[in-house]
Amino acid sequence: MYGTGPILILSDTPLPDLETYLHHTGHGFERRGLPDYKNLSGGETQFRAVVLAPALEAELPPLINSCRNLWPQAGILVLNDTAGPFQEGEMVIHLSGATTPEEIIRAVFEQRDASKQVFPKGRKYPFGTIVGQSQKVQRVFQLIDRVARTDSTVLITGESGTGKELIAQAIHYESFRRDKPLVPVNCGAIPGELLESELFGHEKGAFTSAIRTRIGRFEMAEGGTIFLDEIGEMSPQLQVKLLRILQEHQFERVGGTRTINVDIRVVAATNKKLKEAVDEGSFREDLYYRLDVIPIKAPPLRERTEDIPPLLEYFLKKFNPFRPEELQGLNGEAMAALESYDWPGNVRELENLIERMAILCDGPVVTRDDLPDKFGGKVSGPPPRPVHPAGPGLLLDQIPNPGGGRSDLPGPGESRGSQKESGRSAGHKPDHPG
Repeated sequence: MYGTGPILILSDTPLPDLETYLHHTGHGFERRGLPDYKNLSGGETQFRAVVLAPALEAELPPLINSCRNLWPQAGILVLNDTAGPFQEGEMVIHLSGATTPEEIIRAVFEQRDASKQVFPKGRKYPFGTIVGQSQKVQRVFQLIDRVARTDSTVLITGESGTGKELIAQAIHYESFRRDKPLVPVNCGAIPGELLESELFGHEKGAFTSAIRTRIGRFEMAEGGTIFLDEIGEMSPQLQVKLLRILQEHQFERVGGTRTINVDIRVVAATNKKLKEAVDEGSFREDLYYRLDVIPIKAPPLRERTEDIPPLLEYFLKKFNPFRPEELQGLNGEAMAALESYDWPGNVRELENLIERMAILCDGPVVTRDDLPDKFGGKVSGPPPRPVHPAGPGLLLDQIPNPGGGRSDLPGPGESRGSQKESGRSAGHKPDHPG
């Protein structure tokens, strides 16, 4: 289903909630104490993922390096409550210690799949989890292919849920910087007074709670790409510092005087109309033109409804492993309802709908009655009655391939060649295919 091998938990203290969940859901696991990283040994077991729960943030880099050397195919998840996430390349995910067992396991599967998907040859779609056959998506593919060969700054625009982060990921992994970190930052999710320290880092004593020097995201991205999501939320003061980085590739940490040089590529994204923000005076005009060197627009789902069938197939393959019985697809009426819907939440809304159907639908085929009220269904709250196909429908093995024959769309993180061995955007949750 998702590859072979158990999950390794490295922690000096038991994680009862996670271990109980793994036991009851049938996922093999092994817990070891957190030894000195030099004494970490691999043995013959090949783990599908390693969950690290260190007490100190300083222990992470050597532990991660050791795990990578011993189990290069395993995803790595870090559980702790330290201030700010530690990110060491694209194969590491930082999760809060308060994360639920269900979220951890989903991250194990999705992150491991994403780490394997450095866009292998022979894939059905040119850029992995960006799923689509429409002309507008093909245009995005063409732009990604051209842009990735350069080192120019890119501005990705589009509504929420259209897969802007997945476009940024594709640009990075197709570029010569692919072996260096891709560091995402959601500028709208971090309070303005903290964003400066998050981006540029700070020196010890720079402010009351700065008990140690901390590097920022720009330094973490050295040699790679930094993805600035929701760039339109950045304050005018930070816009000035960002402009300097784009022009001179230099900055100083908060509270510091030493100038730091960085070699990075900047990819930004926004769901705002930045040109209007420039006209209103809330966004710097010079920064806008520095960012807008190569613009890419992520099209909304309502403008590419022909991509709904392959997206459905993708999400069905993603959520079916969590069902006792495979959800095969939608009947004709349900499919028509989805194609006539306006999709204000775009691909993310479609993903959430399929997850809901995978949980609530008792039968193998989704009917219109199973859909929420906004789609014209009759039931939106309680689990629906068992369903049966009501006529010609859309089943997994009936979705046509562009070149003819049945579709063989990989699941999340799969290539056509690795489908039997393993089971998304934004990814930043890069989370859904674009």
